[in-house]
Amino acid sequence: MSDLAPLIADLALMLICAGVMTLLFKKLGQPLVLGYIVAGFLASPHFGLLPSVVDTANIHLWSDIGVIFLLFALGLEFSIKKIFKVGGPAMVTALVIIFGMTFVGFIVGTAFGWSRMDAIFLGGMIAMSSTTIIYKAFDDLGLLKKQFAGLVMSILILEDILAVVLMVLLSTIAVSNSVDGVEMVESIAKLGFFLILWFLVGLFLIPIILRKARKLMSGETLLVVSLGLCFGMVVFAAAMGFSAAFGAFIMGSILAETVEAEQIDKLVKPVKDLFGAIFFVSVGMMVDPAMIVQYAVPILVITLAVVVGQSTFATIGVLISGKPLKTAVSCGFSLTQIGEFAFIIAGLGLSLGVTGDFLYPIVVAVSVITIFITPYMIRLSEPAYRFLDRHLPAWLKGMLDRYASGGDDTPSDKSDTRKYISDFVKVILIHSIICIALLMISFNWLVPLVTGWIPGITGHIVAALLIVAVMSPFLYSILIRRTFSTEFSSIWAYSRVMRPALVGMVLVRIFVAMGFLLFVLFKLFQLSGIPVFLIAFGAVVLLVSSRSVRKQSIRIENTFRNNMKARDLSDELKGTAHTDNVNTLISHELHFADFTIPTDPEWDGKMLSELNLGNRFGVHVVAITRGHERVDFPRASDKIIAGDVVQIVATDSGIEEFGEALKTSSQK
Repeated sequence: MSDLAPLIADLALMLICAGVMTLLFKKLGQPLVLGYIVAGFLASPHFGLLPSVVDTANIHLWSDIGVIFLLFALGLEFSIKKIFKVGGPAMVTALVIIFGMTFVGFIVGTAFGWSRMDAIFLGGMIAMSSTTIIYKAFDDLGLLKKQFAGLVMSILILEDILAVVLMVLLSTIAVSNSVDGVEMVESIAKLGFFLILWFLVGLFLIPIILRKARKLMSGETLLVVSLGLCFGMVVFAAAMGFSAAFGAFIMGSILAETVEAEQIDKLVKPVKDLFGAIFFVSVGMMVDPAMIVQYAVPILVITLAVVVGQSTFATIGVLISGKPLKTAVSCGFSLTQIGEFAFIIAGLGLSLGVTGDFLYPIVVAVSVITIFITPYMIRLSEPAYRFLDRHLPAWLKGMLDRYASGGDDTPSDKSDTRKYISDFVKVILIHSIICIALLMISFNWLVPLVTGWIPGITGHIVAALLIVAVMSPFLYSILIRRTFSTEFSSIWAYSRVMRPALVGMVLVRIFVAMGFLLFVLFKLFQLSGIPVFLIAFGAVVLLVSSRSVRKQSIRIENTFRNNMKARDLSDELKGTAHTDNVNTLISHELHFADFTIPTDPEWDGKMLSELNLGNRFGVHVVAITRGHERVDFPRASDKIIAGDVVQIVATDSGIEEFGEALKTSSQK
């Protein structure tokens, strides 16, 4: 035992403390993350009754790995399509909360006389609510099937995504030690460029690689390959100047679109749980009781700022998005805590050496307090709404009601003009980013390689032909993709006013494609004047008329589209996908919920017409899932049996009544 490495002894102490505390907190019905933090405090030098951790440097290294696994797992739960599905209300609310709370945190930190970096990082720490804590609170309180709960979870999805972006921005500010507007715009542009590029390349290549190797993939090899891709992206992101956590999140969200995503998630979960536990225990090790007593006033003030600020900004954001006051208050009172990302951002500030040691234990203390009061704040939402409903002026209530009634998520067909402009922007943006990336790769690696093998003008000509050949499918898409679509024909036929704009957009496509070609010619041959424009225009004509380039462009786009749909199709075959055909039924009051049919003669083997659910509970069955089979829009003569999962659409009260009836039957 005398030769035992300190790291192993430290891990033994940490995991034993974590095991005991998690069992205790599970018994008490409290969040496990708090158990980990308490375990970290017990294993730290600040608690003298037990042995303490010795090799803190290696523990912090393991906690950094824990952050990578936490963000990788978060990415696996996040699908790139989710951001388009959560809708405007969640997006508006998340942005209002983040900007508002970041500003509040900065003001509070400045008021206490802290440094600018401490104040900025404090704003980032208190801007994010805890997904795991809120989910558990909703589950414990039986609120998961409420309509506002769905909106809250959508807001949290976006907050998790924006938290990763915020971490990148905070890292940039920390490195430059300034908040320069131009530099910030450059950082955001760089972030957007690489984010889109990585998703495009990843979603094109990785599903193909996994599909080709599927016969060779066991659980063990899939885990190793997935973690290899994760850490490969971590290294690449760090080389590009981004955080390791950001790279892990990106790879996780890319793998989330693959057919293997669910299996990868299950394989990674034990590893994530282990390293995540080490991370949160290391957070607890930072808790210094003496420092908490010393900073008791800031802790109380920041806690008050979190509770009041989060509830206020969330309520305002939901109201702005067009939801009624009751929904807004329920959402606002659910988001009054900080959690995992506060610790991660605090750790980022410490690792970069830009924040004081006092900030970490302060944030941990604030998090513990706000997590404990979360269930009580959720329960307070109903009395708070009734209070506001009684005391708000009639004119203000009427204005909010009118605004909410005009903000329903009712589906409406996009006009041809809007759709054409949207397609135009997407085609130009996506394919231009790919072309820029190809040019960067070509002039950094391909051109030196070719000109080294083939000296003189011949080498430059060969390099130019290779670059244009690689870019040609994407240049073709810029020129032709959705250019003369049905929307184009419709707008041209029915709106003479828009004809000049249509011609202008076609010319923009030509100029963008020619711009890339002109760049290659100028860079390799220093050509200028009319000849270079003629050469570029001739190349554009050849691209448009080339059948092989057209086939290649279509093949690439079809492969990408199929990769994006692969997981949805797989889920549909398994009978687990939710239909989108019934989205037109959703109104301000109606929403979806899933229930499992119990083993009870009252339900088992009955036809829908016999159950008469519409008249009894005001619910309508829109889908029945039985094993791997799914029936959408079942008929009145269709039967349900024990174990079936029925998807219903109803109001909150109808869903609650139906759920209670099923629960009563299952307890017989």
